[in-house]
Amino acid sequence: MHRRRLRPAIVALAVIAGLLAPGVMTAPPAVAAPSGGKKVIANLFEWNWPSVASECSSTLGPKGYGYVQVSPPQEHVRGNQWWVAYQPVSYRIESRKGTRAQFKSMVDTCHAAGVKVIVDAVINHMSGQDNGGTGWAGSTYQHHVYPGIYQSQDFHYCGRNGNNDIANYNDRYEVQNCELVNLSDLKTESDYVRSRLAAYLNDLLALGVDGFRLDASKHMPAADIANIRSRLNRSAYIVQEVIYGAGEPITPNEYTGNGDVHEFRYGKDLARVFRSERLAYLRNFGEGWGHLPSGVSSVFVDNHDTQRDDGGVLTYRDRGIYALANAFMLAWPYGSPTVMSSYTFSSRDAGPPSDGSNKTRNTVCYSGWECEHRWPVIANMVGFRNATEGAGVSNWYDNGNNHIAFSRTGRGFITINDEGSAINGRSYYTGLPAGRYCDVIHGTFTNGTCSGPVVTVDANGWFAANIPAHDAIALHLNARLP
Repeated sequence: MHRRRLRPAIVALAVIAGLLAPGVMTAPPAVAAPSGGKKVIANLFEWNWPSVASECSSTLGPKGYGYVQVSPPQEHVRGNQWWVAYQPVSYRIESRKGTRAQFKSMVDTCHAAGVKVIVDAVINHMSGQDNGGTGWAGSTYQHHVYPGIYQSQDFHYCGRNGNNDIANYNDRYEVQNCELVNLSDLKTESDYVRSRLAAYLNDLLALGVDGFRLDASKHMPAADIANIRSRLNRSAYIVQEVIYGAGEPITPNEYTGNGDVHEFRYGKDLARVFRSERLAYLRNFGEGWGHLPSGVSSVFVDNHDTQRDDGGVLTYRDRGIYALANAFMLAWPYGSPTVMSSYTFSSRDAGPPSDGSNKTRNTVCYSGWECEHRWPVIANMVGFRNATEGAGVSNWYDNGNNHIAFSRTGRGFITINDEGSAINGRSYYTGLPAGRYCDVIHGTFTNGTCSGPVVTVDANGWFAANIPAHDAIALHLNARLP
């Protein structure tokens, strides 16, 4: 949960052809930082479980995504808005996205495809409905009573602001003991509440889940999260939602001992640079900008909250520039990147494509679902990220404005031209071995062949190319032709 100066839309034909999703697509076929060489997370926001399973097999696994992040799976309040999933009424794995059996099948299918599963876990609060009601799977509840789970003594009543709601983010007590937009705030310092939350997370671990995105972590003391984490039956990847606020007493750094932390400044800063500043400024992007240390930072161009509530980020509506920003994120060795995959929306509260009972429909990409994780440039740059994992940055070049280039030492090279006109007649030093490479911005490398342009790197590590406005070229060792 989470409480645009646009420049002119100039997008080169090459960007439209190579970076954006194709116009027609059929339905898809039936701890510390993430470990291993595949660290990129695809956030399939509000996808149902059969669709996630299908996507793991057809796209995420083959494209090299290491993880899929799925929306909250527990029983929630009724309604058609996106945020109903963030209002638990029980910990039954039964929601508009599917049944417990479908969830388990999804996890198993994703594992078979080499993709680990991260669950968006809501453990700070329960529902925000004053009068209670009946949840998705039939559980009855009241604002502070959830039969068989919690009673009134398990919640905070901060006694502030006339309604127990948070009003002052400069008051640590209020942020962590009052209600976030009326959501009944769990007493996470209570041993009983901690044990109940751990039981929910352990149930998910028993179903095979590999990690958790802990929603609204800022509204729980870091020590409470540490205690809950200590009760888990096995190790799991943890990433915490802690939104940085200038001057606020609660900071993301407090939570790094528990696992990764979302770096919300990343997407805002990247959007501002691409829209109105200079790409040349990105030379020390990340820690050099005061962001969290790379090893505990989880980054994204946008997520489900910032798309709706933050005018300072790029989203799918920005099309070519959005794709370029994601390409930079996947090329730049800072943090653990998450690629957003959205559905199309025009109003803030709009839920995903659903049937008459509000059950989420199967995903059909580019028909109500944006599927940014499939956009060719983004999907192909996941392979770039995997091929360059662990390599530093070298051979940085910029023109002082919006044309940059850099190597991931010995393993990859990217140049981005976000100028308003083409950059022609230049040569680029890659530091790569001589050979013929697939330009993965515009082509897909499969079985030793490239569907797009092929770039020849000479014996000294150079190649020559013309780059249209708002376009790029990216090469890596794993997309080298025979």
